Amino acid sequence: MFELVFMILLGVLFIYIGWRIWKKEHITLIHSYHYSKVKDRDIKPYTSAVGKAVIIMGTGMILTALIDYVTETSYGWIVFGIFFLWGFIVILIAQKKYNGGLF
Repeated sequence: MFELVFMILLGVLFIYIGWRIWKKEHITLIHSYHYSKVKDRDIKPYTSAVGKAVIIMGTGMILTALIDYVTETSYGWIVFGIFFLWGFIVILIAQKKYNGGLF
């Protein structure tokens, strides 16, 4: 039960932060060295990509909690790994494209 509540709350937090980054373009929710070289004209696509990636990660957390709770197995962690890796790759691609690298 603890895993269910914790992962859902964490997933909701990630989705909320991702939405703020994506829709509200709150680039300051990302550490400054990650966007230090992002040009003004690229802020919208950069925040869109990073925000969506964070939402993907949050969705994976919620699905992990629900799958583990319903099936009473740990198969949800496979979903977590897939969604986390997917979101991380999207962030890496956005970093490389708009910031010229990770830092």
